[in-house]
Amino acid sequence: MRPSWVTENKGKVLGYNELQTGKPPLYIVVVCCGQRVQETLVMIKSAILFNYDEEYVKFVIFTEDGKGDEFREKLTDWRDIKPFTFDFEILPLKFPSGNEVEWRNLFKPCAAQRLFLPSLLTHVDSLLYVDTDILFLSPISDIWRFFKKFNETQMSALTPEHENENIGWYNRFARHPFYGRLGVNSGVMLMNLTRMREMKWEQHIVSIHKEYKLRIIWGDQDIINILFYYHPDKLYIMPCEYNYRPDHCMYMSICNMSHAGVKVIHGNRGYFHSDRQPLFKSIYEAMENYQLGSNANTEFLMPLHAALRIPSVKNSSCGKISSEVLKVANAVISKRYREV
Repeated sequence: MRPSWVTENKGKVLGYNELQTGKPPLYIVVVCCGQRVQETLVMIKSAILFNYDEEYVKFVIFTEDGKGDEFREKLTDWRDIKPFTFDFEILPLKFPSGNEVEWRNLFKPCAAQRLFLPSLLTHVDSLLYVDTDILFLSPISDIWRFFKKFNETQMSALTPEHENENIGWYNRFARHPFYGRLGVNSGVMLMNLTRMREMKWEQHIVSIHKEYKLRIIWGDQDIINILFYYHPDKLYIMPCEYNYRPDHCMYMSICNMSHAGVKVIHGNRGYFHSDRQPLFKSIYEAMENYQLGSNANTEFLMPLHAALRIPSVKNSSCGKISSEVLKVANAVISKRYREV
C-alpha cells in the first residue's frame, strides 16, 4: 500500500522511444536542486556517450520548479542527435506531507528524495540512482549486470565508503550504527524497487529518521547505512571502481581496482570544480566540453589524454591513476571507431 502522500498513479505510459525500440528501459534516476543543472547534464551526457551497447536508457530527473525547461531543451536536442537510445522524464519533488521541509533540507537540498523512490515510481522494478556529481566512464550495461548477481534477499547495491580504517569516517566519528566495518557511500546505488516495496522500505526509513535524526551528519546516506546495519542481508557490495572518489587516491591509492580500471567516477565535495585534485576537474571539463554527436575520439578522448599529461595533473596524488581512468574509455571509444 502506498503512503497517503503519494498521489494515485494512473498507470505507465510508454515513451516514444520505448514504443519504437521495443526494449524495456534501463532507468537512471537523479535528483537536482540548487545550482546543479549543468553538472546533471554533464552526467547524463557521459551516460549517453558510453552507451556503446545502445541500451535503451530512461533518465528520470526529480527537480524543483523552474528547472524543467532547461533540462527539457537540452535533452530534446540530444535525443534528436541520438534517436531511439534514450528518453527522459522530468518530475516534481515530492516528500511526505506534514514533514516536507525537514525531509527537503536533510543534508543537501532535496537529496533525501531518493529515499522515497519506491512509492514515487510504482511502475519501475529496478533503477540506478546517481548523485549529480557522477560521471560514467563505462557503459551502463556494465554496472547493471550486478542486478543479476543479487541473491534472493538483496535489494540494493552500493560501494564501501572507505577502504582503509585509518582514514575511514564512519568507524572513527559516527554516532549511529552503520553497515559493515567502514560504512557505504550512497552516491551510486542500484535499487530493486519491487523488493524495497515488499520489505516496506519507506516505513523503515521514516522510523530510522525519527530515532536518529539528531545523530546523523550525512543525511540520507547515514539513514541508508543505519538501515543496512539492521538488514545486512539485503545489500550487495560493488567494488570501489564503480564509485571512484578523491578519498581513494588523495593520500595513497587504496582502491584495488580490477584490470578494467575506473568505471564510474564521483567528484564529491566539489572536486569536479576544484584544483585540489586536478584529475577530477580535468575529466569533468573534458566531458563538459565534448559536443554530443561529434567524434568522441578526437573531441573527447584525445583532449582528455592531453589534459592528464599536464604536469600539475600528472604529478598530483590522484594523477598517478590516470591510466586507470582511461582504460575503459580507450577500449570503448577505440572499438566504436574501428567498427565505423
